[in-house]
Amino acid sequence: MGRYEGKRAVVTGGTHGMGLAMVRALLDGGAEVLLTGRDERNTEAARTELGSRVRVVRSDAASMADVDALGRLVEEEFGAVDALFVNHGYAKLEPLAQVTEATYDRQFTVNTKGAFFTVQRLAPLVRDGGSIVFTSSASDSGGFPDMIVYSATKAALWSFAQSLAAGLLPRRIRVNAVAPGFIDTPSMGIDAPGEGKEELRRLGDEITPMRRHGSMEEVAAAAMFLAFDATFTTAVKLPVDGGLAQRIS
Repeated sequence: MGRYEGKRAVVTGGTHGMGLAMVRALLDGGAEVLLTGRDERNTEAARTELGSRVRVVRSDAASMADVDALGRLVEEEFGAVDALFVNHGYAKLEPLAQVTEATYDRQFTVNTKGAFFTVQRLAPLVRDGGSIVFTSSASDSGGFPDMIVYSATKAALWSFAQSLAAGLLPRRIRVNAVAPGFIDTPSMGIDAPGEGKEELRRLGDEITPMRRHGSMEEVAAAAMFLAFDATFTTAVKLPVDGGLAQRIS
């Protein structure tokens, strides 16, 4: 019997990268999973890889209609869930002078507004005693001049997580966050051309105290710990960053 046998979970942004690693960990443990993704190619790839073991839903966290439809679908498919992983996100590397209204709005709409209203819609479906895990970032504190907007969106997300942890205490729902640093994912977590990703990879290995990138599986393991094992833990942000945040704080 798997350690998550009988558990039901929703993972937003679960079609690739860290979200997909979370889905795989849940499935390996025997959980039932509903995952979302915005990009049709990624959702189809997830369906092909994971097959009938999961419910794969194309859903855009920036669309309030999609968020509401997701809530209705979770009600129909699961009724209630044990864990909600709010993992979707969008990052654009831009120093101050290059930030446009469009890129500013896109990052806040996806990372902050989309996360907030996803939780607002799905929190009533999380079982009493369940958990919510956000994917924040090592950049949600400290100073990252090329990620000035993205960092602000994640700082707001972490503020939401702390307030939600307090608000959901009467239902014993724990709310925590993982804060990844430089993680080895296909996109490197950013909207940038190939050379930009390679430069980010080089920089990450250079400034991370452990002198390497983390793996998607290491982030997933931290998220699973917060969701299911850390039963006396709420309003906590767990760094998965090789010591990066501690070094710059």
